[in-house]
Amino acid sequence: MTVRQVGRESLADLAAAALLERIRGREWALGEKLPGETTLGPQLGVGRSTVREAIRRLAGRGVVEARQGAGVYVIALDPPEEWDAVVRRATIASVLETRIAIESEAAGLAAGRRTPAELRTLRRALAARDRSDTTVEDYVDTDTAFHRAVVVAAHNEIMIDMFDGFVPRVRRSMIELLRLRPAFDRAADHRPHVDLVTAIADRDAAAASDLSRAHLTSLKEHLG
Repeated sequence: MTVRQVGRESLADLAAAALLERIRGREWALGEKLPGETTLGPQLGVGRSTVREAIRRLAGRGVVEARQGAGVYVIALDPPEEWDAVVRRATIASVLETRIAIESEAAGLAAGRRTPAELRTLRRALAARDRSDTTVEDYVDTDTAFHRAVVVAAHNEIMIDMFDGFVPRVRRSMIELLRLRPAFDRAADHRPHVDLVTAIADRDAAAASDLSRAHLTSLKEHLG
């Protein structure tokens, strides 16, 4: 497949699409090295700089990997689905099961890694959550801010990114649940969060992890 001569950005997009089509067609096996720029350029009808840009785009999508001094290798035969699309389609039970796995581990890590400043942030978030008695949306948002502060204190960027990816899906379900349950006991719900901050403050990783898991498991039983 030869790409058309159009604008530079579109040309790189077309070259990336052409390469992806060939990778999907199994022209190169998983783990196989791609031909060099001087070979791919004429095949695609573009210059070497456009080939490099096309490869960068495919690398960003997790299809190929450029290895210093070794060349470019196929590491996936199709781009992974975008994370936010996966989360939007998932059931709330699936999302919460993943949150349990991430946040229980994050709580344990936070107990060992939190700084004094992060502990202060956690306590402020806890207080804001306790004071939130205006709207359902405000309550859910302050709860989310608290849980995010726990994850941040774990000092793991991947956990933070994954947590942020869950927020829109969980927020919608939490708001729906609380609107259907006007008698929801917020005081009882707040107690596990107080205990979690205490465990993190005491650097008790096992207790922090157990408390986080128990709370989110209870939430899954109500939402799932």
